[in-house]
Amino acid sequence: MSIILPIEISTTDTSEVHSIKVLLDSGAMSSFIDKNFVHMKGISTWSISCPILVYNVDGSPNEAGQISKVVDVVLCYKTHFERTLSQTSFGHISINSPSILTASMAMESP
Repeated sequence: MSIILPIEISTTDTSEVHSIKVLLDSGAMSSFIDKNFVHMKGISTWSISCPILVYNVDGSPNEAGQISKVVDVVLCYKTHFERTLSQTSFGHISINSPSILTASMAMESP
């Protein structure tokens, strides 16, 4: 099941706040942020020491390649908070597209 929710993220280094949409996907294994969105907003990234391989549902490697960077942000939806998201590509992003895909909010009701 997938749900799109409006949320806010705050950067931990500059305290900038961005209101965005999140795709809550109970099938996702982790939480991700689109690297194009990160670049457009100038959000700081940190390299991880061991890149993470990304696979599609059918087991094929994701065309965006490995996850090699994370962002340190606080994601807020009502009373739920999360921190640090892995950066990957969601393909084409528009103003109405979700910029974050998350699995760990799956127990929250919209």
